[in-house]
Amino acid sequence: MKTKLQHWWQEMRLSFWFVPAVIVLSAVALATVLIAVDANVDLHSVERWPLFFGAGAVGARGLLTTVASSMITVAGVVFSITIVALALTSSQYTSRVLRNFMRDPINQVVLGVFVGIFAYCLVVLRTIRSGDEGTFVPSLAVLVGLILAVVGIAFLIYFIHHISMSIQASSILAAAAQDTIKAVDHLFPNALSKNADEEADGHWAIFLAEHTWTAIPAQKTGYIENVGLDALLTLARERGIILRMERGIGEFVVEDSPLISAAGPGELDEQMTAELNALYVISRQRLVEQDVAFGIRQIVDVALKALSPGINDTTTAVMCVDYLTAILVRLSVRRIVTSLRLDQGELRVIARGPSFKSLLAEAFDQIRQNAEANVAVLTRLLQALETIAGQATNTRRRRALSQQADLIASAARRTISTISTPHDMADIDISLARLSHILGDHFQEHVSRMNGTELSQCSKVFYRVFKFS
Repeated sequence: MKTKLQHWWQEMRLSFWFVPAVIVLSAVALATVLIAVDANVDLHSVERWPLFFGAGAVGARGLLTTVASSMITVAGVVFSITIVALALTSSQYTSRVLRNFMRDPINQVVLGVFVGIFAYCLVVLRTIRSGDEGTFVPSLAVLVGLILAVVGIAFLIYFIHHISMSIQASSILAAAAQDTIKAVDHLFPNALSKNADEEADGHWAIFLAEHTWTAIPAQKTGYIENVGLDALLTLARERGIILRMERGIGEFVVEDSPLISAAGPGELDEQMTAELNALYVISRQRLVEQDVAFGIRQIVDVALKALSPGINDTTTAVMCVDYLTAILVRLSVRRIVTSLRLDQGELRVIARGPSFKSLLAEAFDQIRQNAEANVAVLTRLLQALETIAGQATNTRRRRALSQQADLIASAARRTISTISTPHDMADIDISLARLSHILGDHFQEHVSRMNGTELSQCSKVFYRVFKFS
């Protein structure tokens, strides 16, 4: 239930309508309070400021009518600008970053302010009376309406500045990277030791092979946004069973396909199936908050779009690699929680989640495959590995970096050396030499596969770069 409530609150908070709706209700409440103050408090002492409180019924109606009509017009313009920005972002970058743009609090607040001022003016207008109805002009509420109009102008100016900045590639990538780094800090808060092993112990692998597993089907189709792992552990302990997740956060599951498997005594009834499905949040899209791989995927998709023949924007692709580097540097020193969940030394839940190697592949594999013969991008990939290797001290992770460097070097030798001059390969060679200096023994597997010419070139570059180190 807690997971469902968290999901609901997150959807409300990040939706494009929730914040504007709250602002509109607040504006209506403010108008009601100020009208009550005007009706019940004697404000004759302020008549010496006629410029602020001296408007009659006709003047007050004219002012509020003008403010209301202009604010609803501006709200329409803001909405149109937002739609244009969304279309531009989708076509130029990727539709995966649209959700980041829509949940931008500034965009939500600006739209809410204009609609809220419109609602405020309507409420105040309804109370202004003159002639046979008896004269009543809420002077304080009218003054606040004028002030809100000035505030609306300031918001409009700031919105134009903000929207022009937010559709730039650097802003989109920075926002996606910042959200992903926050997810890394939240999901993986603990540091990783040098020789820590995050993989399952062989003893458990033998133990699990001896069990018979019963698959529990999913009751909904979509992406898994969140899983109540603590609740899974509690349920497994109460039932005396072992649960194994067949689909992890961020993965797509089809209705009636295996969602989770159980092993242990007792029959699995419909109530058990319903309870387990209730611990999963399945929706139409992924969320970065619980899925670091999706944050990486957003930036990778922007890079792939930039590398496509129709756009061919190498600079944006290089920027994507830079921000991916920042994410992976943060990941390289964090302990990714093991898949085994124990209860008093007894295995209860086998979770399904990412590893550093899989996230590294998620970040660099497709960019490498689509950047063949692109010297700038391949060089920046190697420089990124150099930066990450400088922070990563864990043996397994340094080995994964070495394997990724091997793949990039192979792509460079296969594509760049055949169509470019030797000068174009110089940056690649230098980057490989730097990596070999940082990774040490972990890079020897790559070096041993080089032929004589390549090894000689690499050795010369290595000597030239590091002879004084």
